[in-house]
Amino acid sequence: METEDLEKLQQSMQPKNWSETISYDTWEILKVISEMVEGFEKLSRIGPCVMTKAGFGIITGGGPGIMEAANKGAHFAGGKSVGLNINLPFEQNPNPFIDRNKLINFNFFYVRKTMFMRYSMGFIALPGGFGTLDELTEAITLIQTHKLVNFPIVLVGREYWKGLIEWITSTVLEEKNIAAQDLEIFKVVDTAEEAVGCITEFYKTYALKPNF
Repeated sequence: METEDLEKLQQSMQPKNWSETISYDTWEILKVISEMVEGFEKLSRIGPCVMTKAGFGIITGGGPGIMEAANKGAHFAGGKSVGLNINLPFEQNPNPFIDRNKLINFNFFYVRKTMFMRYSMGFIALPGGFGTLDELTEAITLIQTHKLVNFPIVLVGREYWKGLIEWITSTVLEEKNIAAQDLEIFKVVDTAEEAVGCITEFYKTYALKPNF
């Protein structure tokens, strides 16, 4: 641990009096409310989001790489291109293909995830890291526990997701920590065409409904 990080940790562990605690928590609550209000205000105008050519908008995390590619595709296809960017000390800058009035910057991951869950009508999870796993498992959990309206979740890249799926089926399911029907919440495909097919087939059967 670096010296600066250690100092921050030690400082955070110092006891605070009641006045300091209330003051700090109140400001945190106000900042959270501010982000919530901005997110609700902007995203409520956009409409359902998943894929552009199928009539949906695109919401990404707003960063580079695959996220930028998705926003770029939406931009040049004439669709709605939304970016929910997170302010981090080492990354990330929003990509240039997000509509100017549809970029929202967040300081709190949990507020950002709430916006993803509330305004997305489907999840397409491409190969990613811990952030991708965090958002993916939260969406699955909320659908599993009926806290979120059921929508399609598609994992792209069978080879990439193979180890995770094997662990879920051979260990998590075997230990009875999930039920067999929970595996039906998501699908795994290899191509963009298959992913699009999963979304469009779902909405041929189920009407679009708002989350929460």
